[in-house]
Amino acid sequence: MAVAACGERGPSASAGRTGPRTAFSGDAALGYVREVMAFGPRVPGTEGHRRAGEWIAAQMQQRADAVVLQEWTHRTAAGDSLPMRNVLARFRPAATERVLYVTHWDTRPISESALDPAQRNTPVPGANDGGSGVGLFLALGDVLKRTPPAVGVDLLFVDGEDYGNFADHEDVFIGSTYFADHLPAPDYRPLYGVVWDMIGDRNLQLYYEVNSFEQAPEVVARVWRTAEELGYGQYFIQQPKHTIEDDHIPLLRKGLRVIDVIDFDYGPDSTRTYHHTPDDTIDKISAASLQVVGDVATKLVM
Repeated sequence: MAVAACGERGPSASAGRTGPRTAFSGDAALGYVREVMAFGPRVPGTEGHRRAGEWIAAQMQQRADAVVLQEWTHRTAAGDSLPMRNVLARFRPAATERVLYVTHWDTRPISESALDPAQRNTPVPGANDGGSGVGLFLALGDVLKRTPPAVGVDLLFVDGEDYGNFADHEDVFIGSTYFADHLPAPDYRPLYGVVWDMIGDRNLQLYYEVNSFEQAPEVVARVWRTAEELGYGQYFIQQPKHTIEDDHIPLLRKGLRVIDVIDFDYGPDSTRTYHHTPDDTIDKISAASLQVVGDVATKLVM
């Protein structure tokens, strides 16, 4: 994802976490992150990417009422051909009122933000960026399999979010753009949608994302209000901060009411980030943070 601007840094969210508030399991979610990371970096065109995509599809086929695979070949700006796979897991697929949840499962082929120049051509492990959302969705799938949701729910794992050049908008948001151009039905219009990205950070701080706040404010209000009702107001902070281009942008452009829930302040302090570095590893995320976000994601649809 690309960041255009940011506001003032908010308060810390490191203390006072309790839970769970729902049937969601943050411990299970963290375990699923470990499992998907065992495939190695999930860079499109690699064996680890292929195997991880097959595993995600198989996992959701065990949980969802229906699974739709979108598979295609993406031609990059450099002329390379990349095999792509979106996985759409549907709960109560016949329900007309639906909620769309989106996360990306791929990882970035380079670590351009690494402090050590020698590491900048290495792939990002993607525990938080690409892994935390997978863990969230699999654990949420466990809940929805046991207890059908109040509305139809679509869990969309998109490919190719993080592959290319954000500055030039080349070869990024590949899967979400493809989905926006190939919706499940011509009249597909979920009540609202949420992109869940980088939501496992141990020091969880989820501010309003500015594009979301400006273009779908009612969805932002719904999500942050639900967090407040669950007692998670110190983690879902009710003020805008970063302006981010992420997988919600292609969907917003198609008229879908989709927002981005993302913790972009991912690092040990304000001067250093784990984002797009080899330090995006499993020790940087926590079951407690996944529990907070998972409770909110669950409560919204139950």
